[in-house]
Amino acid sequence: MFDILVYLFETYHQPAACPEPSVLARKLTAAGFDQADISAALGWLSGLERLAQDDSRPPGPGSLRLYCSAELTKLSVPCRGFLSFLENAGAIDAVLREMIIQSAMVLPERVVSLGTLKIIVLMVMWRRDEAIDTLLLEELLAEEDDLPYMH
Repeated sequence: MFDILVYLFETYHQPAACPEPSVLARKLTAAGFDQADISAALGWLSGLERLAQDDSRPPGPGSLRLYCSAELTKLSVPCRGFLSFLENAGAIDAVLREMIIQSAMVLPERVVSLGTLKIIVLMVMWRRDEAIDTLLLEELLAEEDDLPYMH
């Protein structure tokens, strides 16, 4: 599924250029992706769209994020540290942080790896049409083992 998400980012530089789901599914099939992965990716993107339309009250500036036990289990210390780093650096705001966390929590994996979280961050920012700094983009697309430092 994550290969498809990265493929979408690389192929459709702007989210508005991405075709509707039925057309996109055919294009992904033609590109050689597995049908189960296509369905999972399109379902995950659909959930991301619903999150973007959520009109609940956003976290206030300077608010403190406390993780519930399920989030602490699913999002490792490196993942939570990376989210904190992105927010403190001004790359994401509290609303994007919550979208990223919610998008990670729906994954079937018991624990989300830092590499997977980076793809989630990339896709949330892409779907929201957020500007992504070149250095941040390199960080998000870097292999987990290639990181010379810890966050």
